[in-house]
Amino acid sequence: MDFIPEDIQQYVEDHSDVESPLLSKINRETHARVMMPRMLSGHLQGRVLSMLTHMIQPKVILEVGTYTGYSALCMAEGLAEDGKLITLDINEELHDQVQGYFDESDYSAQIDYRIGNAMELIPEINEPFDLVFIDADKKNYLNYYNLVIDQVRSGGFIIADNVLWSGKVVQTEKITKDTQVILDFNRFVQEDDRVENVLFPIRDGLMIVRKK
Repeated sequence: MDFIPEDIQQYVEDHSDVESPLLSKINRETHARVMMPRMLSGHLQGRVLSMLTHMIQPKVILEVGTYTGYSALCMAEGLAEDGKLITLDINEELHDQVQGYFDESDYSAQIDYRIGNAMELIPEINEPFDLVFIDADKKNYLNYYNLVIDQVRSGGFIIADNVLWSGKVVQTEKITKDTQVILDFNRFVQEDDRVENVLFPIRDGLMIVRKK
């Protein structure tokens, strides 16, 4: 996921808003206690998500893939005053830890944390989305996109994480199944005339999609 020199990365983070004490705690405890801590959005991406939601001021955010709650809390910072964030994850083992972070935050009343298979949970949500953040199992990225696109309001956004796949998207040999899934997703979005899109080389790649 490291695409720019470490000193430049540090300079960028030093000149971006700092993490809140709670986000810093989640960052620290995720690295200490949870498998695959690289899945955490982290400082810079978290500030980008916060800034984007402040710009959009969404009333309803759907997050597919909660992990330890870092990205959800970053996006909650920009919610409309009466807004809410629905976050879905299949990992029941992390529920108590993550719910504890949400309860500790200023946004506990606005976060609806659900455990289950997102492919089954998403169709049960009957309301328009202003913003959808997809950061779950890569094999279902396109399925998630197709499930939510009709519920995203005109002018709403979809953000997909990990679309550079540690740089593997530009490899021409030994393309793995996981890499092909990301390539297929990126190509589908690029060719989807219902949306406008830009791929940001932030951390592991953020695809920003705006529905026309």
